[in-house]
Amino acid sequence: MVETADSNVGGLIVFVLNSGAMNESSEESASDSLPDPTNSKVGRLIDRYDLDGMGARIERLWTGEGGEERSLRDLADYFNQQILEAEMDERGMETLDGEVENMYRLLTDDDISGGIRTEAENTLKRNGVDIERLRRNFVSHQAVYTYLTKYRGASKRTDEPDSDARVEKGRETIRRLRSRLVAVTESTLNQLRKAEDLVLGEFSVFVDIRVLCEDCGSQYSVSELLESGGCDCRADDR
Repeated sequence: MVETADSNVGGLIVFVLNSGAMNESSEESASDSLPDPTNSKVGRLIDRYDLDGMGARIERLWTGEGGEERSLRDLADYFNQQILEAEMDERGMETLDGEVENMYRLLTDDDISGGIRTEAENTLKRNGVDIERLRRNFVSHQAVYTYLTKYRGASKRTDEPDSDARVEKGRETIRRLRSRLVAVTESTLNQLRKAEDLVLGEFSVFVDIRVLCEDCGSQYSVSELLESGGCDCRADDR
């Protein structure tokens, strides 16, 4: 707080509070109390790729400031697309509208076949993109959450889990189990092949989990079902 003498009336000194300086000082103090954002993965990547304003942008989208609100999963995808675009720009790759989003989908979507994904990876490799490093640089929704809450001090308007958070938690649980199943299957087949108990060339393992609603007869992949918010029974209820 800054006080300045304004006048002296009858021996009484009147002080004026400089509220502007006080507010500025408070904001600086709050900012100084937060950890260095480059100690987080998201913060380091923002710095590495010169993504100016990205931190503030994803904070606004998460908190809903300005009316638009996105889930942590959407923000992780959005952030990763910016990383992909920056890598492509650095290699001089010209991109058309929507091309970055589509390339990201080909690299990460669970429903993309191995052949199509490999083709997309080869396109990037031919232009000098290090695929392994790119994948390591992709962030999870949890990394985004940590960056926003711990390193920017952001918070939602309510601490209660919303529908998006519950769906995202379920999606992540299924994703981990599917990845674990792929890893166990690959390891088992490799062991059997090495012991010459199984004849098998170079191989890839795919896990396709589908959900059939026995009431309405509709069938979806897990990702499709979670994205759509439900099966055709919803239409029957209307």
